[in-house]
Amino acid sequence: MDDTHIRLAHGNGGSYMRELIETVFARHLSNPFLNVQSDAAQLPAMDGVVMVTTDGFTVQPLEFPGGTIGSLAVHGTVNDLSVSGATPKYLTINAFIEEGFDIAQLERIVISLADAAREAKIHVVAGDTKVVPRGEGGGLYLATTGIGIRPKHLQLGLDRIQTGDVILVSGTVGDHGIAVMLAREQFGLRGELLSDAANVSSLTQTLMQLTGLRFMRDPTRGGLATIMHEICRATSMEIRLRQITIPVQDQVASVCEILGYDPMFLASEGRVVAVVEASQADEALTKLQALPQGRDAAIIGSVNIGCGQVVLETELGGERILEELEDDPLPRIC
Repeated sequence: MDDTHIRLAHGNGGSYMRELIETVFARHLSNPFLNVQSDAAQLPAMDGVVMVTTDGFTVQPLEFPGGTIGSLAVHGTVNDLSVSGATPKYLTINAFIEEGFDIAQLERIVISLADAAREAKIHVVAGDTKVVPRGEGGGLYLATTGIGIRPKHLQLGLDRIQTGDVILVSGTVGDHGIAVMLAREQFGLRGELLSDAANVSSLTQTLMQLTGLRFMRDPTRGGLATIMHEICRATSMEIRLRQITIPVQDQVASVCEILGYDPMFLASEGRVVAVVEASQADEALTKLQALPQGRDAAIIGSVNIGCGQVVLETELGGERILEELEDDPLPRIC
């Protein structure tokens, strides 16, 4: 391509748009199922339960320590399928690009997206490109749809959670939220913290070996506390968490202390929260900690008979009620 920045003509359906798709997107995302000459992808017949998810991504900055909006879009979509018990298979990408966007940066982001897709063994099978006028977008927005296959015998869900079940998290919480904030160099703060954004399928596939697995979720927007409230609403039971066992990196804790954030509400993009039968909790923890991505996994709480509250046992031996999130603790980070 001769152009170095996106023009409105790159979104008009003509030769510029075709050139953009072929030289940037198709070149890096090429696979046996992607056909840029067709309006629909033909996919092989599949056994099992088809699971579908959709998501949108608006992170700023678009490139941050540990990832880009491209890799984040893949990880976010793949992880939603994985925690549902599905093996991710196919992905579609819609790109909304602002006029004037640097094509070199776009290519870096697409390469990051392609690398993440290959690592997750998911095929990008279709997509669409739109260009919006200068000043009407945040540089680049991505929207995705993901398709995966869940084994017919596997049953997971909030309705399967029982009194006495144990709650685990696969690693430190809040890393993505703080890493993105530090990348913006807001409040005069800088740091070397990397986002935890990653594909969690190795974690979920390991947990799916347990017959006592009840439920999985990835703690993205709203963080760990929001998932706990989701469980409370669905079960009308009490969630009791132990602060001393919840893994939080020192740098995350320090930034939260300075700015008044609570790591319980901060986003992670490469973690799994799981609810398992109490008799299999130790086995689940051992399995997670045996994986490189799960070395900081921990048992953090339990599901109890109660009045539908999330109770945090503090490090000092007291208790506090974790209220449901009302205001965003940070600007949009996914």
